[in-house]
Amino acid sequence: MRILNTLLLAFFLACFVSMHAQTGVEDSIYIRTFYTKTEQYITMRDGVRLFTSIYTPKDKSKTYPILLNRTPYSVAPYGADAYRTAHRPSMVMAREGYIFVYQDVRGRWMSEGEFEDIRPYNPNKKSKKDTDESSDTWDTIDWLIKNITGNNGRVGVSGISYPGFYSTMSLLDAHPALKAVSPQAPVTDWFIGDDFHHNGALFLLDGFSFYSGFGQPRPKPTTVGPKRFDWPVQDNYKFFLEMGPLRNAKARYFGDSIRFWNDLMAHPNLDEFWKARNPRPHLKNIKPAVLTVGGLFDAEDCFGAWRTYEAIEKQNPATHSNRLVMGPWSHGQWARNSGESLGNIHFGAPTSYYFRESIEKVFFNYYLKDEGGMALPEATIFLTGANEWRAFETWPPKNTDNTRWYLQPGQGLSQTKPTAGEGHAEYISDPAKPVPYAEHVHLDRTAEYMLDDQRFAARRPDVLVFETAPLQEDFTATGPITAELYVTTTGTDADFVVKVIDVFPDNTPNVNPNEKTPMGGYQMLVRGEVMRGRYRNSFEKPEPFVPGQVTKVRFELPDIAHTFKKGHRLMVQVQSSWFPLVDRNPQTFVDIYQCGEEAFQKATHRVFLQCAARLVC
Repeated sequence: MRILNTLLLAFFLACFVSMHAQTGVEDSIYIRTFYTKTEQYITMRDGVRLFTSIYTPKDKSKTYPILLNRTPYSVAPYGADAYRTAHRPSMVMAREGYIFVYQDVRGRWMSEGEFEDIRPYNPNKKSKKDTDESSDTWDTIDWLIKNITGNNGRVGVSGISYPGFYSTMSLLDAHPALKAVSPQAPVTDWFIGDDFHHNGALFLLDGFSFYSGFGQPRPKPTTVGPKRFDWPVQDNYKFFLEMGPLRNAKARYFGDSIRFWNDLMAHPNLDEFWKARNPRPHLKNIKPAVLTVGGLFDAEDCFGAWRTYEAIEKQNPATHSNRLVMGPWSHGQWARNSGESLGNIHFGAPTSYYFRESIEKVFFNYYLKDEGGMALPEATIFLTGANEWRAFETWPPKNTDNTRWYLQPGQGLSQTKPTAGEGHAEYISDPAKPVPYAEHVHLDRTAEYMLDDQRFAARRPDVLVFETAPLQEDFTATGPITAELYVTTTGTDADFVVKVIDVFPDNTPNVNPNEKTPMGGYQMLVRGEVMRGRYRNSFEKPEPFVPGQVTKVRFELPDIAHTFKKGHRLMVQVQSSWFPLVDRNPQTFVDIYQCGEEAFQKATHRVFLQCAARLVC
């Protein structure tokens, strides 16, 4: 989409750099000097007690709002005299004067009760025994308001990733004192687009890595975390290829000890188990102001940020305060470092500092302290490529054009629709030799793969490559992307991965001369997504492909905000494996979670040009 009528936001960078120059030691000293810590069990309506750490300003000359963070990842350090080394959401907020509260959610760490992953919302509570994360948040806020001396009667909630999910849940049946909520990279839909599934395809590397530790049972409250999984090799591609079919994870490594992994294996399709864990349909009648935050290159919950904002926007009155911020960040990067670069890509400024000082602080101070004005736009989005913040009155932006890019013969890509009879492109997909998601050998999934150089993939015979001539003018794309392919396969199932890529000119210099990756000809991944072909018509009712029959596969990629600069090329890559990021599709219509090695087979996939395979952005 071509952006019209946008407003470039100023950075005022010099003051941000000095303001954020404090070291971790200085932050730790500041917290001990100006805050008093207490620990408290707060009793929920059903009698379960949740462990809570409270940091109250020592200055008693005024009252303060409360900032609550509910987490499954521990409120450590434990002990009344053991202090955090930094406050969340940021030390900028700590210096503003707030009461900071951290809580172990039900069934995790030192809290009582039984933990349930992405615990479903219960809209029909009839007794004190009927609880969910919404009621646990309500009960917590009610206790805090009534028992913490010096609070001003207003509460804000924020959290990143899984705590972002708990932030979202606080919006449902919100306590009257809850005035401002910031779900950041919120876990939202674990089947369609977040963390462990994308369009029904299992994100194997993330799911296995996360649940091998996080999923271990905790029979009673504890301050001791789970033991890290003992990886036999430091090469995730080798490990998962040798593990074989998914059923071997349980047989060889997990047994029955990882409950949610068993749930994953037992619910291969979009059924009531997954639907109950999606909060979006319930985001109605929202009262608190909302600031949803996410990263354009978030490998875990990019989908959740876009779609949480969208659900609130569509299901609440236009007068409701609902804002969106998307920066050039990996998962939670806006809270950790300067945000000046990610991997090989530089953004020209410390974008995280800007967010923490000029957006997050402004939002909470206004709604919780009546400080300053509220001039934040509806959507504040960082436009990569152009490397500038822009403000939008709506998201996706209004006054834009839908631009269709068509795959062409001879590996071309243009806005001209191919004529009939111009053939097809084909490749052989072999589950025994899947396309890697990243070039380098490593164990932990990288954050940088979201904008990594794709030249390694372009050189493989099982990856189709289509690209434009050098662009004659800047082309800016904003909003979701729709990929529409017309394909045949010799198998009965197939994955299709579509990647949108910005190809730099061959004479592009390195920003840092010491960087090892040449930026000339760099193929920057802007957005990639997978579609498990069996779900092309329905996530609830999968269908096999008919071998040799031309079939449409249409799916949506998460939004982008990127300028392809004049002289650059726009590239699209199409492939059928992305390993071990995504589990291997056996390319036969079987239960992938239970099948054996015999189900895996090579398949030839064809993409037909005359049927107008296209990319809409």
